[in-house]
Amino acid sequence: MQGNCLCGAISVTAPDAEEVALCHCQMCRRWGSGPMHAIHCGAGVNFSGAEPSRYQSSDWAERGFCNNCGTHLFYYLIPAKEYILSAGLFQNHTFSLTTEVFVDEAPGYYPLQDNTSKMTGAEVFALYKQ
Repeated sequence: MQGNCLCGAISVTAPDAEEVALCHCQMCRRWGSGPMHAIHCGAGVNFSGAEPSRYQSSDWAERGFCNNCGTHLFYYLIPAKEYILSAGLFQNHTFSLTTEVFVDEAPGYYPLQDNTSKMTGAEVFALYKQ
């Protein structure tokens, strides 16, 4: 997949993906004022153009963004070396919503109606705990 930030300073190449997950955690909602539309892409992600800015938001993860336009690029799981990219980077790609995580932290003002797998924050941590 090919995508880019809003201003075009950073281009992203990632393996093809078909599924999008929504993360309702407090950090994602503070970062983007809504759930992160997350594409799990593993380690095989390349950035070209400007270098993404990185912010270590926890002991286990970094968040990346364009320093020029502020576009949210990724959530990077440090121990797993896995990029989780923002679906909005890929304007010409179609995804299917399959999963929602941290549903216990979702606010009541945007209920979603899709038939998705839903996990609480505790269930997410139990699944990815190393």
